[in-house]
Amino acid sequence: MPETTPHQPHQPHQSGPDGGAGCIDVIAPPPGADPEDCLYVALHLQGEASLRRDGESTALEPGDLLIGTTPYPTGLLSGPGCRMVRFRVPCFYLGVRHGDVRRTGGLLARGDEGIGSLASQFLRTLASEVRSHHARPGHHLARSVSDIVAILVTELLDRVDPDRPTATAGILARIRGHIEENLADPELSPESIARSQHISVRYLHKLFQQDGTTVGQWVRRRRLDACRRELERPSRRQTGVAAVAHRWGFVSHSHFSRAFRETYGVSPREWQAYAAHADARQQAS
Repeated sequence: MPETTPHQPHQPHQSGPDGGAGCIDVIAPPPGADPEDCLYVALHLQGEASLRRDGESTALEPGDLLIGTTPYPTGLLSGPGCRMVRFRVPCFYLGVRHGDVRRTGGLLARGDEGIGSLASQFLRTLASEVRSHHARPGHHLARSVSDIVAILVTELLDRVDPDRPTATAGILARIRGHIEENLADPELSPESIARSQHISVRYLHKLFQQDGTTVGQWVRRRRLDACRRELERPSRRQTGVAAVAHRWGFVSHSHFSRAFRETYGVSPREWQAYAAHADARQQAS
């Protein structure tokens, strides 16, 4: 019979390729972010293992992924030949809330289907690179892995989280798609968004309230994410912060700088400098 994986105490964030509790840190948390605000991804490599929840046991196959808020998933049963490798990814880069995953009790993704298959392959590659070079993975691979994990977690949450209204998921998806296509438009507003979808502004606000946010907060966060990504790109290092803000729909530079610091804990210029330093350190290693 498989045995329950023994409980391991949570370890603090460590620098270097291995994070707390023997985890590989996919990408370091940005300055100002809580290092504990992260998700753990366990990749099953070989041996007998199963996940027991709600009185039912699910056998795990090599390549399957367990995603949760602790290094050791609740209900994981493993035999003596079981091997897993664990990763840690800051929620900052995933665009999901820690509490959303915690409420589900953890997520299971099969490693032979859909996005789960892609994520499993990338994580295997990342683990191999870390073992070979005894260092953090390359920046581009790390960002690719975090982006794929973000897509996977969002897909799994949409599938299992009972708090996400299924009846309005399609409408919200279309609205968010419209917002993404028009982020750079400074005239983007609740009125213009509602008009494009042929719904009332009141109903638009209700949709986002059900999702735990507001239209304005969603638009601002997506614009800030776009600015953050552009500011960290080497090809945009010589571009002024004001120009980047204007490109993504911010009319006021001071408002942008204040919102950026409130969200990420650093100024846009400090983030740009941090990204440049991280790239330089990666190239030197």
